[in-house]
Amino acid sequence: MTTRSISDLFIHSLSDIYSAEKQMTKSLPKLARAATHSDLSTAFMTHLEETRGQIERIDQVVESCGVRRKRRPRT
Repeated sequence: MTTRSISDLFIHSLSDIYSAEKQMTKSLPKLARAATHSDLSTAFMTHLEETRGQIERIDQVVESCGVRRKRRPRT
């Protein structure tokens, strides 16, 4: 994607952040299950809830700004 304006940069950044947060929602439960210490497992699950909150906030920003996130091609 070519960044032509500050708006393009904003949308591109939101899209990247959203993608990263969504990936974390898939990996954190796996990390929690694999953890050998209960405190670490709890920390992963706490972080998962925080990550879900971040996704909700990104959705709110996207909606309030009336923009569409850019879909990233899967590699």
